[in-house]
Amino acid sequence: MRVETQQTGFDGLILIKPTVFPDKRGYFFESFNAKTLLELGIDDLFVQDNQSRSSFGVLRGLHFQKPPFAQSKLVRVLSGVILDVVVDLRLHSPTFGKHFCTELSSDNMWQLYVPKGFAHGFLVLSDSADLFYKCDAFYCKEKEGGLFYNDPHLQIDWKLKPEQLIISDKDLHLPHLADVEPF
Repeated sequence: MRVETQQTGFDGLILIKPTVFPDKRGYFFESFNAKTLLELGIDDLFVQDNQSRSSFGVLRGLHFQKPPFAQSKLVRVLSGVILDVVVDLRLHSPTFGKHFCTELSSDNMWQLYVPKGFAHGFLVLSDSADLFYKCDAFYCKEKEGGLFYNDPHLQIDWKLKPEQLIISDKDLHLPHLADVEPF
């Protein structure tokens, strides 16, 4: 797996741009290679794959798993375009409480490695999007957590008007950053 990486300004958060080999038949690229990730400093043993399909305007998140079930994730889009957003919840991090946004799409084929200690969410910008991500810990309902997507402290530009957003009732009632126990 040959890749290019882009620094995000957040310790451990890595934007991965795989080398894609297009030809008249289509394209080929390695979407996962443990050795390449190890060379990037990612030594997670991924144990669970998740996939979701969402329509335009669906905003999911911002979600995380609390310790000891905290998860690192390797996120990519199989079809469509999303605005992928993470918030650093690591108390002693210089970027605590700050967010990072990037567009992931089936066209750019980028992946985002999200280490433990971040809340993660995304907004679908295309008609629909299929999202796929690997996790290094199993989901535990009792340890799920979340952060309110529109917390004014975060100042996230979600790119769409509020009336265009489709958000679950559960996500509309998540706590603000000031009320979340940091990692």
